[in-house]
Amino acid sequence: MKKRDFLKTSLAAATTAFLPKTIMAMGKTKDLLRTAHIGVGGMGFSDLKSIASHPKVKVVALCDVDSNAIAKASSIYPDAKTFKDYRVMLKSLANEVDAVVVSTPDHSHAPASIMAMEMNKAVYCQKPLAHHVSEVRDMRHIAAEKKLVTQMGIQVHSFYDYKLATLLIQSGIIGKVSRVRAWSPKNWGFDGPKPNGADPIPSNFDWNLWLGTAEKRPFKEKVYHPGNWRKLVDFGCGTLGDMGVHIFDTPYNALALDVPNTIKNSCRKPNGFGYPEKNEVIYTFPGTQYTTKNFEWVWHDGKGAPDSHKELRLPDKEKLPLQGAMFMGEKGRLLLPHFMQPPRLIVEGKYVAIDIKKYDPDNKLGITVNDYERDAPKHYHQFVDACLGTDVASAPFSYASRLTETILLGVIAGRFPNKTLHWDSKNARFKESEANQYLTGKNRSF
Repeated sequence: MKKRDFLKTSLAAATTAFLPKTIMAMGKTKDLLRTAHIGVGGMGFSDLKSIASHPKVKVVALCDVDSNAIAKASSIYPDAKTFKDYRVMLKSLANEVDAVVVSTPDHSHAPASIMAMEMNKAVYCQKPLAHHVSEVRDMRHIAAEKKLVTQMGIQVHSFYDYKLATLLIQSGIIGKVSRVRAWSPKNWGFDGPKPNGADPIPSNFDWNLWLGTAEKRPFKEKVYHPGNWRKLVDFGCGTLGDMGVHIFDTPYNALALDVPNTIKNSCRKPNGFGYPEKNEVIYTFPGTQYTTKNFEWVWHDGKGAPDSHKELRLPDKEKLPLQGAMFMGEKGRLLLPHFMQPPRLIVEGKYVAIDIKKYDPDNKLGITVNDYERDAPKHYHQFVDACLGTDVASAPFSYASRLTETILLGVIAGRFPNKTLHWDSKNARFKESEANQYLTGKNRSF
């Protein structure tokens, strides 16, 4: 990955508005988008199918370090060339690919995406955008500098319920918002000890390429691949990085937030290997036109989350949705379950019916009945259409980088339990110097 000066990629340097280049502007055909896919197992397989379901997409390349994943994907897209090293794929197919889809573990998002963008390729990258704040800012800077079409994989961003919630908040249905509480009881943390010893590397799996830029270590079965990497500090971003990106997205977008001023994470002491299994993260943000001057965001995760709080009490002693967010406003509260459920208005302890026609008289939000199979591809197709010049991406890296940076600052705060960290966004530094070492990582040559 090309090294860049971290300070040059501050948000201030990357906020210049730009019109992304469509593939037509880059001299490509307007009738077909040729895609290469890095990571085609698990979520990557879902991404592949959703992108390829667009009638103007041709899948030309598949890449994965697990030959079993390649075999499964190849059975559906037999004409696509296959690779296990994304660097080899991108270099050998430089003139045959228009867009790259990155669906790897978090620590490989930035290296793969940046290489593709340096080659002037449009990029769809799964959430969270990157593993380190420095990488997030690099990705935003390069996308802006090269005017590339980009999209982060937060599929529910394009769902009706979330667009409705954004419209309601920005229309002032509960007045200015003073606080948001968001939660997920998922546990992408690990409070146990670092594993000892080594296990045989499966014959279908390239351990060195999976590690990528991360520090070399012995392979341990069921610890890293295929799924538990999210729990580990060198590879994932914990529950906050996994579910927080989805659940934060709508309030973050609706309230037009930037990155926070302060961050405090109440959790157990760091163990250097796994993320805490339970976190309460409190952010303070600069006010916006939709918030009070002093705006606060509280995130709860782990088993039993969220803790009981009067701001989360529902009418008729109803139980909270398993995951979701609650907006606290001057004129009431708005509950946004996650996901496939509409927002609900609460005023003086009672549910109040929402007259949607009042807020969307021209039915611009479209169909209101949820249908996951119908709606799941929308976010992917929007990216394809943006590349073809017929739409605009709604979660480009200019937006996704700020959302992800916010998430990652909360992850870093978990290294300093119960301590308030102060973030200087302009200079991309913490006031607490000991925290700055976690803004970037050491990239291994592999």
